[in-house]
Amino acid sequence: MAKPYYEFFCPVKVIAGHAALEHIPFELATLGSQRPMIITDKGVRSNNLLAPIEAAFESTDAVIGYIFDDVPQDSSVATVRRAAELYRENNCDAIIAVGGGSVIDTSKATNILVSEGGDDLLQYDYTQAIMDLGATICTPKKPLCLYCPMQQHCNAHNLPRPLKPFFVIPTTSGTGSEVTMVAVVSDTEKNVKMPFASYYLMPHAAILDPRMTQTLPPHLTAMTAMDAMTHAIEAYSCMAANPISDAYATAAIKKISSNLFNVLDNPSDEQGRLELAQASTMAGIAFSNSMVGLVHSLGHALGAVAHLPHGLCMNLFLPYVLEYNKDVNADKIAELLLPLAGADVYAQTPAHLRADKTISTLLAIRDRLYALTKLPRTLQETGKVSEAQLDEVAEKALNDGSIIYNPKEANLEELKAILKKAW
Repeated sequence: MAKPYYEFFCPVKVIAGHAALEHIPFELATLGSQRPMIITDKGVRSNNLLAPIEAAFESTDAVIGYIFDDVPQDSSVATVRRAAELYRENNCDAIIAVGGGSVIDTSKATNILVSEGGDDLLQYDYTQAIMDLGATICTPKKPLCLYCPMQQHCNAHNLPRPLKPFFVIPTTSGTGSEVTMVAVVSDTEKNVKMPFASYYLMPHAAILDPRMTQTLPPHLTAMTAMDAMTHAIEAYSCMAANPISDAYATAAIKKISSNLFNVLDNPSDEQGRLELAQASTMAGIAFSNSMVGLVHSLGHALGAVAHLPHGLCMNLFLPYVLEYNKDVNADKIAELLLPLAGADVYAQTPAHLRADKTISTLLAIRDRLYALTKLPRTLQETGKVSEAQLDEVAEKALNDGSIIYNPKEANLEELKAILKKAW
């Protein structure tokens, strides 16, 4: 049954192609900026991924004001404050994020400080605002602003005005952070995650250039692709799905299934790399407008308990959650077979078997990825999870906000059963 009402929102300009990076100075000029700060990490810099970006500025009046490459794997408040300090010292007027999720989150938070002044991120902390409001269903990772009856009275979105010009150049194809309104950084002193949510955190443009992902090793290529695959599948099958998000989600699934193994066989395949990057962005747009579900609840919980990468967690749980959900949304799961396996397989599979075929296709993809990259398929194969931790994972997952939009309710014992299947 169609939703009686939905909203779809994505103001981010996408610049994609084999020479997308060369457009950066022009895009900056349209916003009146000529001295951007690049925020990245040492891995990106050591792989020489900044070279084409620096070259794009050589024949223009714009200059790179400063390159900050000290972003850690887990972004922190201290890192954000240092980046903001150097931004001001070097008279920068824009931010270009070059990297994965941690770099992008650091850049979003830095933009808050350099735009609003000071070094106190707490006043923009989403969790505190939500606590003040007394909301019970809204969560930092997935704010429900478009659906919230308290929206006009909420102070969670504390940013009063647009921020400095901000561009994102992803170096992985999985997170979709280049088109989302959320950032999360760690307060290492208090050992807590500080989430921020605002439409103003969305970049002015996401720049997708295949040169930025060509050095991504096979294991990370596979893991980030399955992250994007999960974003798309959950966006399509969750309770808040809508016709427009469905279109983005299915397009993303088709691009991943059609290009992932070609890229693994030929890592220098520029067109394939571009297709995966576009798929990640499409999946990010989809789940930003329709939410996710139980795979993410379990993934968030496992990541917190065992400190495993998010994309890996998605790969571990996706087929088992679809199997769990099948008795309430088999038709939706069946429809996924077309973008996932192609028209021939879809047509040759009887309608009542298509949901099962979707799940078996995902299991086969995981097996093939394991053979090629050793990307774990089970909790046991990670070598970092014990059976004794499963109860804690289940308890955390039950309290994760993503579970709200899963098509089938789950209790603690059912979550434990899924974890045992994934073991």
